[in-house]
Amino acid sequence: MLYDDIIKQIKKAGDMLRGVSAGEADIYNKEGISNFVTEYDKKVQRLLVQEMKELIPDAAFLAEEDDMQQQMGDGYCFIIDPIDGTTNFIFDYKNSCISVGLAQHGEMIFGAVYNPYTEEMYTAVKGEGARLNGRNIKCTEKGLEDSVAAFGCARYNSDDTDRIFAFAKCLYLHSLGIRNCGSAAIDLCRVASGSNGVYAELLLQPWDFAAASLIIREAGGSITQIDGTEI
Repeated sequence: MLYDDIIKQIKKAGDMLRGVSAGEADIYNKEGISNFVTEYDKKVQRLLVQEMKELIPDAAFLAEEDDMQQQMGDGYCFIIDPIDGTTNFIFDYKNSCISVGLAQHGEMIFGAVYNPYTEEMYTAVKGEGARLNGRNIKCTEKGLEDSVAAFGCARYNSDDTDRIFAFAKCLYLHSLGIRNCGSAAIDLCRVASGSNGVYAELLLQPWDFAAASLIIREAGGSITQIDGTEI
């Protein structure tokens, strides 16, 4: 089955990450403060693109590295973040993931987010629910006051520093506590599993949330822009 083959290749890419010391990786700066890319971001992406092309030869690709941002179009499109949580990877936090989404006709039909260090594989197929390592998951039905709230604050997006930390303070005062794990995709999936009641960030790219957006929706949750409009 197509989705099983995609998962198999994501795990293969995860083995690549898990088997390397972060200190061995060459590190490069992208635009902005603390906006890094490593040789393994590129290696993982190249592996995934190669394998996904074999599965769906005519698919387009929207991926973070190597300027691979093709138009989604009406056919298949893979949306890939080879390492979400690159700074975590560099500093050996072991809290990074591989995110692969598949869209068709402009809508997400499959999503997988894999943390190779914990071997947590979040998946969703449109209309079939969300799963964590094969087990069905659901968003919490508790209110914010009875939940943990998570937020993201990418260092290279310093223009919104005051705004996001004001938002974080509000979450802190109205929840059981706040968290920031350094990977938007992981924190979004923790909303789907019910570990996080909510996740908020002011600036994300499509590859950060594409797979997780379907996982959240299939888990009974919603994902929108900060003003409530569609992403």
